[in-house]
Amino acid sequence: MFCDLQLSKDGVGICRSDLRLDNSTNIQSLYPGQQKTYVVNGNNISGYFSIDYTADFLLNNIQAMQSFQSRSNAFDSLYPLFRPENITQYQPAAVWLNVQYSMFFEKHNLSMSSSVISLSKSMTLDYISSTEVGFLQAIAPQFRKSKTKLILMLLGKEDVDPSTNATYGSLVKKLTFVKTFAAGIMVPKDYIWPVGTNLYLQAPTSIVQDAHSAGLEIFAANFANDEYGMSYNYSYDPIREYLQFVDNKNFTVDGILTDFSVTASEAIACYAQNNVSTSSKAGKPLIISHNGASGDYPGCTDIAYQAAIRDGADYIDCSVQITKDGVLICRESPDLIIGTNIVSNSVFYPSRLTTVPDINKMVLDTPNNQPGIFTFDLTWNEIQSLTPYIYSPFNIDSYYLLRNPAEANVGKYMNLSAFLEFAQSQGNVRVIINIENARAIALARNLSIVEATISALNMSSYNNMTDRIMIQSDESAVLMEFKQLTKFKLVYFADETAISIPDSTIEEIKRFSHAVVLRRNVIFPASQSFLVGDTHIVQRMHLYNMSVFVFLLRNEFASLAFDYLSDPTMEIHSFVTNAKVDGLITDFPATASAYLSNACLGPRTGTEYPMFLVVPDSIEAAMAPASIPPALAPAPVLSTVSEPPLPPVTETSGPTTASSPADVPATASSPTNVPGAAPHSQPSNADQSRQSLSVSLLIGLFILFL
Repeated sequence: MFCDLQLSKDGVGICRSDLRLDNSTNIQSLYPGQQKTYVVNGNNISGYFSIDYTADFLLNNIQAMQSFQSRSNAFDSLYPLFRPENITQYQPAAVWLNVQYSMFFEKHNLSMSSSVISLSKSMTLDYISSTEVGFLQAIAPQFRKSKTKLILMLLGKEDVDPSTNATYGSLVKKLTFVKTFAAGIMVPKDYIWPVGTNLYLQAPTSIVQDAHSAGLEIFAANFANDEYGMSYNYSYDPIREYLQFVDNKNFTVDGILTDFSVTASEAIACYAQNNVSTSSKAGKPLIISHNGASGDYPGCTDIAYQAAIRDGADYIDCSVQITKDGVLICRESPDLIIGTNIVSNSVFYPSRLTTVPDINKMVLDTPNNQPGIFTFDLTWNEIQSLTPYIYSPFNIDSYYLLRNPAEANVGKYMNLSAFLEFAQSQGNVRVIINIENARAIALARNLSIVEATISALNMSSYNNMTDRIMIQSDESAVLMEFKQLTKFKLVYFADETAISIPDSTIEEIKRFSHAVVLRRNVIFPASQSFLVGDTHIVQRMHLYNMSVFVFLLRNEFASLAFDYLSDPTMEIHSFVTNAKVDGLITDFPATASAYLSNACLGPRTGTEYPMFLVVPDSIEAAMAPASIPPALAPAPVLSTVSEPPLPPVTETSGPTTASSPADVPATASSPTNVPGAAPHSQPSNADQSRQSLSVSLLIGLFILFL
């Protein structure tokens, strides 16, 4: 346990992360107008300082506050300030005391060295660190025969140690000198893995090897799960960052200083040097990509799908859209303004803007009733002329969290036939085809995505591999049609952010679906970004022998409930262990795959590290009554999912050119040799209603049996 030591006016030690109390306590709001200005290491610093208040005042009147906007303020002003002596009640494995401003306190007649030596007589101090060489040299004789290790903490390379007037960049080059008074060094993490101004990792330095060669331990500092400057190389997964320092084939640091010790502990105990075999996935949930590895590359591009397979996805997904000339393509949204450069292309924008009633653009926080440029109004060749760009869902408000900008425009969109051919060539990977907006597109543009998709599947190698493909839709009419014409596994997407699903509706869903996709909030509802319960909907679905896939898992800390401590792996662990979902739909399949293969989920030996499990609604016990999130209103009841049949479309004499045999024009003509079904004759009149089409199919079957 780490304590940044400050001293009160009467020389009592308190643990605060900053010399200025207004950065981490409520003192300014309680006692406004009492700021003072002091010279600290040569700089004028204004604020509230511990040297102006007695320990009794600070400990009995001031409470701790969170100093990061990305973290909840629900616990502010609840907890009193902490003295170093209080640490022992928690029985930590080790106690680390850090002294950063010894010379400042000495100038105000407060001896930090005397305080530290006095503390060492009443409690075990395993580590004492300081940013000042002079302080460590002064106390070194007192600890030479003890087990306490003295550590030199380095700040920025251009910052100056006030006790020597040397920059920390120069001190790091004098490790043999440091060894004369210290057992180790603690450095900002970019001393080890420099990060460029573009937020990508540069080549590592040799500082770890150099420190070890000098007989020094080396610790890395400044880790935080919700760090805004985290390198894009880590895909917003803090465990990947920790592993870069503790499970590197060339070096390993001796320790990490972090704001989120749970995540660091799991990285070391469960992931580092993990040799667990991933060959068996029995009993583990499926990893289902969302637009491929769209957290790292533009979604639904060939690069994103290749990365998803490399990263461990069991299923790769294609959200089918249809072009003006009837070609089926993979894209999350039918609106090309989302995810392409079309707005900067004067050939299409703004002249091709239209508004289409009832079109779901399939992207959260994107209004569906706004004008767009839709795939069904452009030809496949026109769409291929566009450049994809990566969608960053949290490049908004105060977050500005970009996804992999260096590769924001890589890859090419794929038509459905190319996607199926690629997937079939990848061994064990399976496919999920997502169909949305079928009714709206049929009404608005006289195009049938369903019939075109069945034809494409019929002409692909998946015709006789129905166990390797799933069909997903939020329209029950779509799934009913697939159920009548194919034997594929069907998945219903209950596309609501908050719903209650009664047993009668589950029975209704089961009539046309094998599995259901539920949004996270339907499983674990949240209020003000805190989990407030478990609906137990997954267990109820399981009673009806229905699988449940959770949608949508993302790594960015802005997507996570506060309960998960800005760690996407904690969220995955909760859905897998608490809810027992059957599938994880994710933008970042690599994070889900790493979790499912970590050593702490392997065979039990009795000595394994127990991963921290977030239990919904449990964190409220630590909140003040006024901070507890308000109870949610009763969720709307999903009383029925029944829909009328899809509207018929009529044959037209429009374009029929397609990029491959599987990309057939989308008309009402029924496909021959439907995948997984017996062959049947085509109806003689292609523009008749679906009811007439069904009658013709039955007549054809009757003739065959005769």
